[in-house]
Amino acid sequence: MGLLSTFRGATRCCSGHFVTRHFSQAARREVRPGGEELSRLRLDDLPATQRLELLFGLSPCLLALQAARRCVAKLLLQAGKAGLQGARAELLRAAEAQGIPVLRPRRQKLDALCRYQVHQGVCLEVSPLRPRPWTEAGEANPGDDPQQLWLVLEDLQDPRNLGAVLRSAHFLGVDKVITSQRNSCPLTPVVSKASAGAMEVMDVFSTDDLAGFLQAKAQQGWLVAGTVGGPRAEISQSSEIPVTSCLDFLWDRPTLLVLGNEGSGLSQEVQASCQLLLTILPGRQLPPGLDSLNVSVATGILLHSICSQRKSFPAEREEGTFSETPKNLSHV
Repeated sequence: MGLLSTFRGATRCCSGHFVTRHFSQAARREVRPGGEELSRLRLDDLPATQRLELLFGLSPCLLALQAARRCVAKLLLQAGKAGLQGARAELLRAAEAQGIPVLRPRRQKLDALCRYQVHQGVCLEVSPLRPRPWTEAGEANPGDDPQQLWLVLEDLQDPRNLGAVLRSAHFLGVDKVITSQRNSCPLTPVVSKASAGAMEVMDVFSTDDLAGFLQAKAQQGWLVAGTVGGPRAEISQSSEIPVTSCLDFLWDRPTLLVLGNEGSGLSQEVQASCQLLLTILPGRQLPPGLDSLNVSVATGILLHSICSQRKSFPAEREEGTFSETPKNLSHV
């Protein structure tokens, strides 16, 4: 079940390297070693154990194997009378090529393992995926490309919201995603499924000082654009930050788009670090309670209004990488 397998006194970790353990003759005689024997045992000779989780869904599993960011213990494919075809056959070939064990449980067993999530007959037992520190994001010079766009998320807590946000961000061409380290949803299998696997291939980073991060990027020449709800959105009375409709926003320099918590929006500290606040104006008079949008829906609208100003297609498209007919991802 675990990532580690033992073979003749050597432990193999997910990287494939063997860590040799030396045992005394007393240990070979099945006598519990103690005293001097234990003092010789170096802690760094023992590979760290990792909690495993069950990734589910066809697209998340396939992209996880292709991205190779996780250690994979096994692939579970739902047993059935019909042969494997299409993406499932591709998934099986990829697993076999990487030497990953494959099990064929029946649907009832797979349902129970996934806690009755929609798994599409495919699961991977994998190590968790975590955001990297934002210091690993690399320095991006604002002068290199005036149309760089990073998405910054403060305290998003619903896994399906986060997954939908990541899916829209990946589709629309966001360069990087930064999350707040505290009070944010972790990168769980539910997030990956809701993102249609985009979580497996996107650059997601985190910081424990979001306001400090925004202020540092502003000093480098980035525009920090926060977001607020409708016209009745609460903004600090002393705030002098201009508010504009997303339709009137001109994307002429590298931008950080900052979205807040599902219920409370941006914190005052983060909002104060913004140079501009964007809003989505409603198309009619709305009663209280219906005058705001779900954060993932708002993200899609905001990103599209910004990214539609992009002056050229990504280089991959120019080279014909996406020349094939796009697949319908509504099923993933």
